[in-house]
Amino acid sequence: MPDKESGRGAKEGARLEEGEAGMTEDTEGWLEMPSSYAETLSTFCSMTTIHGAVRLICTEGNRMKTSLWAAILALTLGAMYWQIGLICRQYLQFPVQISLSIHSGNIQFPTVTVCTLNPYRYKEVSADLRELDLLTQEALFVLYGYRAPGDEAPTPPTQRPRAAIPRRLGLRLINPEGRRGSPALEIRPRRGRGGGEGDAWAHSPPLARNSSWKIGFELCNSTGGDCFYNWHSSGVDALREWYTFHYVNLMAHISLAASPLDEAKMGEFVQDCRFNGFACRESFDKSFHHPVYGNCYTFNGINSSSQWESSKAGKDHGLSLVLRIEQNNSIPFLSTAAGARMMVHDRGRSPFMEDGGFDIRPGLETSVSMRKEVVSRLGGPYSDCTENGSDVRVRNLYKSDYTQQTCVRSCFQLTMVSRCGCAYYYYPLPAGAEYCNYNKHIAWGHCYYRLAQEFTDDVLGCFKTCRKPCKQTEYQMTAGYANWPSKNSMSWMNPLFQKKNHSTPSNRKELAKLNLFFRELNYKSMRETPAMPVALMLANLGSQWSLWLGSSVMSVLEMVELAFDLIALAAILLWTRPPGPSAEDTAHPPDPVPHDPPSFL
Repeated sequence: MPDKESGRGAKEGARLEEGEAGMTEDTEGWLEMPSSYAETLSTFCSMTTIHGAVRLICTEGNRMKTSLWAAILALTLGAMYWQIGLICRQYLQFPVQISLSIHSGNIQFPTVTVCTLNPYRYKEVSADLRELDLLTQEALFVLYGYRAPGDEAPTPPTQRPRAAIPRRLGLRLINPEGRRGSPALEIRPRRGRGGGEGDAWAHSPPLARNSSWKIGFELCNSTGGDCFYNWHSSGVDALREWYTFHYVNLMAHISLAASPLDEAKMGEFVQDCRFNGFACRESFDKSFHHPVYGNCYTFNGINSSSQWESSKAGKDHGLSLVLRIEQNNSIPFLSTAAGARMMVHDRGRSPFMEDGGFDIRPGLETSVSMRKEVVSRLGGPYSDCTENGSDVRVRNLYKSDYTQQTCVRSCFQLTMVSRCGCAYYYYPLPAGAEYCNYNKHIAWGHCYYRLAQEFTDDVLGCFKTCRKPCKQTEYQMTAGYANWPSKNSMSWMNPLFQKKNHSTPSNRKELAKLNLFFRELNYKSMRETPAMPVALMLANLGSQWSLWLGSSVMSVLEMVELAFDLIALAAILLWTRPPGPSAEDTAHPPDPVPHDPPSFL
């Protein structure tokens, strides 16, 4: 009987163990969380692939080694994350590097614009400029004692009409002690040819006696409460600045009919045009009038019937122009240079002759060799550039493609119309605006010069707002000169010009020749590329992980898992923590439960 009972008990015990095992297998879930932080860290250190972490488990019986390895692991992690921070900061700076490449083959010839370097023929506008020229001659006499031929007995200034030139805008002198002088153009000693103080000033003009004298003109706002003086230490510079200021006012009213822009006019200026040895007059694209550089003519523009292309380098495989220079018909006080102005630019771009122009001297053959360069910027976070200017908050006043120069000048002109109430004569006229004139806009000069100073100091923000184009083509030029035509060749060239253009230059100083060509049949391309792309950044991060911890991407995932386990364990422990006794329970403890007295029976 005992044997049977013991056997039955053994069987029941086995069945109980099997049942418990089955229950264990059945209750095992997909997500098992450690029961404590110590168990979590111990499991991580024993299973991770990060070098050094396993030492914390292997040396747990030796507190000194455990502390040492813990300190080493902490220092290693700190150094690694410091290096990772430097790499990330460098990446977020979006550095770029320039890759240079050379392209060979046929090259598209650029657009060429040439100007007469004289805005108007003097005989056509001399009546409009008469008073201004007379006042300028008076200023030269007072300042330097210079008297123009035919002006030996000048008319007194007080007897000349002053309807066009306001008296308040006359030139003024300031002496070395800083006292303001009377208007220079109204100096009383020039009343006649008699003696007195006038002869003293004529024989000893102020700028000849003392170079510290200054000359300029006063500009005030509409109320006269805010005035400043546009001073110059050079009398010539002051005269030219003052003359240009009044010239802008006068020319704003002169119709362009005084200087028609037609092919007949171009034929008088461009005597001959050849490209690759063939006539190129059919490649004339458009013409426009520049306030200072005169009539300008564009060849090989975007609207030309044919686009030029260079298949060979050298002087004989480019553009050749013969220009006629009218030196005797220029405005004497506006421009002191004689010749022509040339600029090379990309198709569809506005030529800014005052910035990138190239002067062509009369009586010379100017040979200009070019080298094309293409600059490509990345844009986006790498550089502040724009593709076509559509994302720039400035309306383009020029009928051309976007460039930084068109944007900057449009920004200035729009700001001037907004603040001064009129537009500056040198820049395109916005819709609904009119050009400035002190007969209608009394204080426009004061407003303009204040605005120009703010523009130079970038207070207006035009240079910040107007970004560079992401793709830009530039031309590096080198010039050489030779006398042209020679004295012997002039005798047979004159009849040819007479027969072809019905005009005969009187001497070689009225002719100029321009040769424009590529010196090499290749061009440079400079392209921005990221100095640290994403692949390079990840490689640098992996190198730091391998250097300091000997780990890989899988080790990073293990650390992410550890962080998840610690956060989940903290949430579970916080959620399952038993609530403490409430304040009411502490104030009113429960009644004691009665117990039966012990029985001794």
